Amino acid sequence: MSAATEALRQSRVSRGAALARLALRIGGRYVMRSPRLLFASVERRGELRHDLALRSADEVAEELGVFAHWDPLPFAAASIGQVHRAITRDGRAVAVKVQYPGIARSITSDLRNVGLLRRIVGAAFPGLDTRSLVDELGERLQEEVDYVREAESQELFARYYDGHPVIRVPHVLAELSTARVLTSELVSGATFEELLGWDQREKDLAAETIHRFVFRSLYRLHAFNGDPHPGNYLFHRGGRVTFLDFGLTKLFSEHDLAPLIDAVRFLVFEKDYEAFRAALEQAGFLRAGAPVATSVVVDRFGQFYGTVLQDAPMTITSAYSSAIVRRFFDARGPLAPYSDVPRAYVIMQRINLGLYALLGSLNATANWRRIAEEIWPFRNGPPSTPIGEAEAGWERNRAGV
Repeated sequence: MSAATEALRQSRVSRGAALARLALRIGGRYVMRSPRLLFASVERRGELRHDLALRSADEVAEELGVFAHWDPLPFAAASIGQVHRAITRDGRAVAVKVQYPGIARSITSDLRNVGLLRRIVGAAFPGLDTRSLVDELGERLQEEVDYVREAESQELFARYYDGHPVIRVPHVLAELSTARVLTSELVSGATFEELLGWDQREKDLAAETIHRFVFRSLYRLHAFNGDPHPGNYLFHRGGRVTFLDFGLTKLFSEHDLAPLIDAVRFLVFEKDYEAFRAALEQAGFLRAGAPVATSVVVDRFGQFYGTVLQDAPMTITSAYSSAIVRRFFDARGPLAPYSDVPRAYVIMQRINLGLYALLGSLNATANWRRIAEEIWPFRNGPPSTPIGEAEAGWERNRAGV
C-alpha cells in the first residue's frame, strides 16, 4: 500500500469516527430532550426545537472542522432540515443544509403506518392502485432524508445545466457533505414573493424558464426534480432562475417516456384520438377496454395538454390552474373507476399540478406550444423566444458544434 493510499484510508477512518461521535452526541441530546418537548407548551416546544437545532448545527461545524466562518443562525428552513451560511477554508461561500436529528427515524416510523392512508385514498378514488401510489411516495420520501443521494441528484442537474443562460443549479461540495449534511455553492436571489412584485414581463420570463427547466429535465435529462415548491427557486432579472433542493428526484427510462411522447404526438399533431387512448392505456393511466367513449377519454385527459393544443400565446391564470387541479381530483366523473396514476408517474403528476399552480399565480403568458416544440425530442423545433435562442447556443456549445 502506497503512502498516499494509506493516508487517504486513515483520513476516511478518522472522518468516519468523527461522524459517528457526532451522530451519537446529537442523537443522545435529542433523546434526552424529547420528554421536555413532549410536555412543553407549544411556544416553549418551538424554542426548545430551535435551540436543539442550533446546537446540532454548531456541533456539525465543530466536529467537521472545515469551515473558516460559520453562521450559527439558519437563513432558511425546510421540513427536514435547516440551512446555514459558511465560508470554507479556501474562501468559498457555501450553503450548509443540516438535517434535523431523528427526522429520518421519524419518517421511517410514519411510513410503517400507511394502512389508513391507503384506505382513505382508495375510498375517494376507486380506480387508483393505492398501494403502488403510497409505496412510490414512501420510497421517494425515504430517499429525501438521504443527503448523499440528494447530492448525487443535485450534481446530475448542476453538471447538465452548467453554462446555461438562464437556468442555474448550485454545485455540491462533496468533501463537505455527508448523509446528514449537504454543502453546496451559496447563491443569492429574489424569493417568489418578491418576484410577485416585479413587472409582468419579468414574471413571464421567469415562468418560461421554469417551464423549460421542468420539461427539458424530463425529455432531455430524463430526470424530474419532484418538489415544485416556490421556496426552492431564487429569481434574477431577465428570466434567470436558480433551482434548489433535489431531495425528491425521479429518474426515467426511455421505456417510461415512450408512451408519454406518443400521447403528445397523437393528440396534438396527428389528431389520432384512438391512438392517444391506446398510449394512455399502455402507460397505465387508463384501464384497457374501459366501457367509456374515446371522446370522454380525450375530454378528461386532453385538458392536461391544454397549453399546447393551440399554436398561439396563452395566459395561464389562477382560475385555469385551479380547474386543472379540480379535474384531476374529480372522483365522480365517468372515468374515475377506470383511471389510475401508475407508480412511475406519481412524482410527475405532482410536478405537473405544481407547475400549473405556479404559472397560474404568475398569470404567465407565452406561446407554450412553440416552447414545447423546441424541447420535444420528436420535434426539435427552432427557437421561438430570446431565451430559446440563448438556449440553442448553449446546446451547440455543449455539443461542440
